[in-house]
Amino acid sequence: MERSLIIVKPDAVQRGLIGEVLRRLEQRGLRFVGLKLMQIDRKLAEQHYAEHRGKPFFQELLEFITSGPVVVGVVEGPRAIEVTRKTMGATDPAKAEPGTIRGDLALTIGQNVIHGSDSPERAAYEIGLFFRDDELVSYERAIDRWIMS
Repeated sequence: MERSLIIVKPDAVQRGLIGEVLRRLEQRGLRFVGLKLMQIDRKLAEQHYAEHRGKPFFQELLEFITSGPVVVGVVEGPRAIEVTRKTMGATDPAKAEPGTIRGDLALTIGQNVIHGSDSPERAAYEIGLFFRDDELVSYERAIDRWIMS
C-alpha cells in the first residue's frame, strides 16, 4: 500500500473546489488516511519547496501557498502516487488532459489547484512535514476488496 500527500491549494479553496477535488481522488478508489484544513506559514512553505530554492519562481511559490488556507491530505492505495498524479493531470493545465483535475479546473501553472507527491521518497518527506504519525488513521472500507484486490 502506497501513500501520497495532496494539497488542495489556496486557489481551489477560494473557488469552493475542495469537495470536487477530494471527490475525484476518492472516486478513483484512493482512501484518505489524513485530512486537515490549515494555513501554511512561511517556514513550512520553505521546507516543502526547498528543492526549488534559488529558482526564479521560488518566492512566488512561497507567496502563493501561504496566501490562504489549504487542505492537506494523505491518500492511500495501490500505486497511490501514480494514480494521484494521473488524476491531477499535467502541472501546466493547458497541457492537462480533459477529465483530470487540472485539465477541468485550472488555467495557469501558478494556480493549478492541487499538489501531489511525485515519488515514494518525496511522499514520505512531505507527509512528515504536514502530519504526525498519530494524525494518520489506517482502516479498511468494505468496498476496498472490490477496488484493491
